[in-house]
Amino acid sequence: MTTISITIPDSLRATVHDIVEREGMSFEQFILLAMTEKASAMAFEQFILLAMTEKASAMATEAYLEARANRGSREKFLAAMAKVEGVDLPEE
Repeated sequence: MTTISITIPDSLRATVHDIVEREGMSFEQFILLAMTEKASAMAFEQFILLAMTEKASAMATEAYLEARANRGSREKFLAAMAKVEGVDLPEE
């Protein structure tokens, strides 16, 4: 196995740290997962940073959408839909 040393922006490091704690994986596992999803001919450090950024963004988006979904309710949905003209509300 090869050891690689890269410089990661603090903001990306913090985001990835939050994600790996939430997902129960190591920082190294996250990097490997991101790398396998984004193979390219670009410079290796750029490749790793891009892969980590994209993976962090995808996982952060998933967490955001889950949080938004947990705040929703059928009652709120029906109240919002009742304000739209010409829309039949779904039956219970």
